[in-house]
Amino acid sequence: MQAIVFEEFGGPDVLHVKEVAEPHAGPGEIRVAVKAAGVNPMDYKIRHGWMEQAFATPLPAVPGLEIAGVVDEIGAGVTDVAVGDDVLGWSATGAYAQYALAETAVPKPASLGWAEAAAIPVAGETAARVLDELALRDGETLLLHGAAGTVGSVAAQLATARGAIVIGTASPANHEYVRSLGAIPVTYGDGLVERVRSVAPQGVDAVFDAAGKGALPDSIELRGGTTDRIVTIADPAAAELGVAFSSGGTAPERKRAGLAENARLAAEGALRLRIARTFPLAEAAQAQQTSEDGHANGKLVITP
Repeated sequence: MQAIVFEEFGGPDVLHVKEVAEPHAGPGEIRVAVKAAGVNPMDYKIRHGWMEQAFATPLPAVPGLEIAGVVDEIGAGVTDVAVGDDVLGWSATGAYAQYALAETAVPKPASLGWAEAAAIPVAGETAARVLDELALRDGETLLLHGAAGTVGSVAAQLATARGAIVIGTASPANHEYVRSLGAIPVTYGDGLVERVRSVAPQGVDAVFDAAGKGALPDSIELRGGTTDRIVTIADPAAAELGVAFSSGGTAPERKRAGLAENARLAAEGALRLRIARTFPLAEAAQAQQTSEDGHANGKLVITP
């Protein structure tokens, strides 16, 4: 099969199309003929070698965490899906390929497009996990950095569904989009503390940093000098500031249940996912470069 492979760490130029052996489903696994693969910032961070201290990546490697496609092989013990079913989930062998193995996947609603389905797993799990870690409750005010991004936009919608008031930082060009998600938009950068206080004189109960653009000191000030109930998924300065960094760990069954629920919400139009652009498999390097540039304005998806 064709897959995108990198055999050394480096820039997007290390990615190339290669003929590799097809994977086959083992016990508890399914094989998926990939229709869409989500592109995430984690993909280029792994490719650069920046994540090696957290977890090692054996080379050569196929990038990609998120898949949507059709089940074409099932392993022993799999009873919840059958060959021919449409699914979405997490790849265990790399998503930028014609076929990928998965252990955690759920049925794709018929009304949900392939690109939208591939956009759900990481953003949905991350957003729900952090909101749970923040113990966000009805009536509280959440400051959400990066509200126009894929994780941020999902978090804004899930938080407002929980009854929270959401203040979302974004560039002025994205303010109308953030407002459409049910959040109050504010511009990030110098003067952020004053801008947030002007729209939230009641104060901020919790902070979710999905952007990683240096807003943690302002967030601490807005929380009255405490790091309590501030969580980032993107700022490497978290440890030195005493801020919690969330990087995963949701229990498999809870992860699966959350994925199914988010897929249902998306199919019903209650969870919106903005697709910025799709790329063919051969343009995976361009997709990752666009992701790394940070101006995608929505989810990037590869369609093998």
